[in-house]
Amino acid sequence: MNTKNRFSPLWLALAVVIGIAIGTFYANHFSGNRLSIINSGSNKLNNLLYIIDDQYVDTIDMADLVEQAVPQILAELDPHSTYFSAKDVQIANDDLRGSFSGVGIEFTIRNDTLRVQNVISDGPAEQAGVLAGDKIVTVDDSVFTGKSLTNDEAMHRLKGPKDTKVKLGILRYGEKDLRYITVTRGEIPMRSVTAAYMLDDNTGYVKIKNFGENTYNELLVALAQLTMDGFQQLTIDLRGNTGGYLQSAVQIANEFLPKNKLIVYTEGRRSPREEYRSDGRGSYKQMPLVILIDEGSASASEILAGAIQDNDRGTVIGRRSFGKGLVQKPVEFGDGSMMRLTIARYYTPSGRCIQKPYTNGMDKNYEEDLMLRYQHGEFFSQDSIKHEGPEYHTNNGRVVYGGGGITPDIFVPEDTSDFTSYYKEASMSGLILQFGYDYTDQHRAVLKEYDSEASLLKYIKKQNLVEQFAQYAEKHGLKRRNLMIQRSRRLLEQYIYSRVIYNILDEQSWLQYLNEDDPAIREALRVFEAGEAFPKAPDLKGSKAKKVAMSFDYRAVHKSSVVVARA
Repeated sequence: MNTKNRFSPLWLALAVVIGIAIGTFYANHFSGNRLSIINSGSNKLNNLLYIIDDQYVDTIDMADLVEQAVPQILAELDPHSTYFSAKDVQIANDDLRGSFSGVGIEFTIRNDTLRVQNVISDGPAEQAGVLAGDKIVTVDDSVFTGKSLTNDEAMHRLKGPKDTKVKLGILRYGEKDLRYITVTRGEIPMRSVTAAYMLDDNTGYVKIKNFGENTYNELLVALAQLTMDGFQQLTIDLRGNTGGYLQSAVQIANEFLPKNKLIVYTEGRRSPREEYRSDGRGSYKQMPLVILIDEGSASASEILAGAIQDNDRGTVIGRRSFGKGLVQKPVEFGDGSMMRLTIARYYTPSGRCIQKPYTNGMDKNYEEDLMLRYQHGEFFSQDSIKHEGPEYHTNNGRVVYGGGGITPDIFVPEDTSDFTSYYKEASMSGLILQFGYDYTDQHRAVLKEYDSEASLLKYIKKQNLVEQFAQYAEKHGLKRRNLMIQRSRRLLEQYIYSRVIYNILDEQSWLQYLNEDDPAIREALRVFEAGEAFPKAPDLKGSKAKKVAMSFDYRAVHKSSVVVARA
């Protein structure tokens, strides 16, 4: 008997059944008003998009719909899973790369106009003749001003592939006619170590702005420079450092730790525990060390501070850090877009999770956490810090706390003694920034004669800038308050002077000026002088750690207010 013929009816029947099932499925799921999408998550989303595309009343740009939907989906997960469209990927990556391709300027947008804050030395813009103070009003013969002009839009227009050209229409102070300058784009270095100098005869200071591809190499160069200056102890300033690459933080920690010390570990649902340990090859394992942090220190900054603290390798000074301890993995899509998806959490050597609590990506309390800390009094009193996590212990037994962020060993509070509502409005409204720029722009020729922070400061101290600012602010809507101005005079002077110094010189000069009367810097020098940089084990009687009351860091507002973009 033919076996093949014997089974033919069976195959035919099976085919009919499958056909009926498929037909019923599509009839039930995609006909008329009887839409009953299956409960499988991914299939449900795919089917939803299919149905909208197939049956929605109006024509829909499905690609645009997906672009809008993806960020909303990620926002349901956590505060740091993010999506970047294809056009935004370069800007998102540039901040952490060692360089980018552009014209080589730092700029701000004032009164709907892009103004050149600084021209990067030896960059394409400087070589083409662009000057600090220039206003860029056209790009490639298109108008480049207006309320719609943003930093992102400016960077999109000014950045571009190396060796491409961009034509800039520039208004220069004192000139009536528009001048045109064509700039050939080139590679622009992005420095993350923005200052390295001696605080005194023995103490080196390094400011790390973020953790990028070249941060470790930049630090080694800075330390070599300080070695030539004879430094014997080091302060690393991580205040306002929002983080970056894990590897850079690990490499820097390795320079200061003995062999086989745990620096950080990561762990997630689908990411097994991965440890990062020191290899013992660091060149500064015995050097007295202080780390400065504040509420703006996040991610990689917290990894470095936590590694130093938990290994009792140095003293951490400042205020509790931000609490960003989620690990993002970049995932690229075929159209050039990218998402950074959270896959794990960071843990310090003692086992503390750096990440502060959140419910989802749109947690209002998470977004307003720093404001809530301020209102709760945490910036003013160490006793106001809420430790919601369990206790952990450093290598020598000191108590540290979980629950998010790194709590410093020595707390430096703010003090409102010189604060007034006038100063608050003047600083928070941006009026001081605007005045600083306008004053610099109008007096640039004279100010550029001074090539050091000390000589420039000596000159501007004679110009009665507080009075000039008060008149400027009143014209721009801030009512004059003479008693408040007098009470906050020191703060106003510090802020205004710092802006002029930054506009004319560079970030290191700006930091040197602000650090001269910085309470955290003073405390670091005290710790070194007292020989307390290496934390000691708690005494057997369990006495509480000494709390150090410091004066107010009154530059907290304007030390973190350098909001400039690069292109």
